[in-house]
Amino acid sequence: MKVTETNFVKGFIRVTNDAFQKGWHERNGGNLSYRVKDSEIAEIKAALKTPTQYIPIGVSVPNLAGEYFLVTGSGKYMRNIILCPEDNIAIAHIDEKGENYAIVWGLEHGGTPTSEFPTHLMNHSIKKEITKGKYRVIYHAHPANIIALTFVLPLNAKAFTREIWEMATECPVVFPQGVGVVDWMVPGGKDIAVATSKLMRQYDIVIWAHHGIFCAGEDFDLTFGLMDTVEKSAEICVKVLSMGGKKQTISSQNFRDLAKEFKVNLREDFLE
Repeated sequence: MKVTETNFVKGFIRVTNDAFQKGWHERNGGNLSYRVKDSEIAEIKAALKTPTQYIPIGVSVPNLAGEYFLVTGSGKYMRNIILCPEDNIAIAHIDEKGENYAIVWGLEHGGTPTSEFPTHLMNHSIKKEITKGKYRVIYHAHPANIIALTFVLPLNAKAFTREIWEMATECPVVFPQGVGVVDWMVPGGKDIAVATSKLMRQYDIVIWAHHGIFCAGEDFDLTFGLMDTVEKSAEICVKVLSMGGKKQTISSQNFRDLAKEFKVNLREDFLE
């Protein structure tokens, strides 16, 4: 089977195109990765190159050894992926130590996976561990409203979570554990990868101050939906602030009642 005809590649492309249409990916901003299932690799095995030259990841992820990842390319534009996926995305194979990768498909005119590949892989490693393999998608985007809020809200998980929860009733149901926040750091390196992966043990959403968001999920729909929900809530918050701020809101007891009805566990320390 041709790689671009598989359902997982089509789903990957749909996310990148939908997200570009929403304005979350200026120029070459943002990136997406997917931990490919064994059954999906079996469908396209004949189309994959034999790994030859392995390149250091920069971090060690031993529980991802032998895995394959579909990932956006460094410097590639989201708007071009739907036009020519073979030149803008890649499938990378992780070596037996979990320390190096090799391109086995894609990036036909040269290139490397996103510069934030180490962050993606560390997040994948954490989520594979704590979800027993259920989570397969890591997604990073630059939605304008959530970035704007990082300039006016306190850069801590409790403050950010409470504001985002209050803006739309479904938010505490969709992400009851809240959102994590990383202070501004230089992107693409080991330090920010480590900081993000630590928060991924608690949250599915991690905000990078003045930069964007990382989301993790089981599949493309859930992960894209998570990003969409957070950004819509942030847009409401920006509008509320521009109108002079809240005059009434959802109370802590309201949240507790909601959690009971929808059978979700909200962090009590975020309700205090």
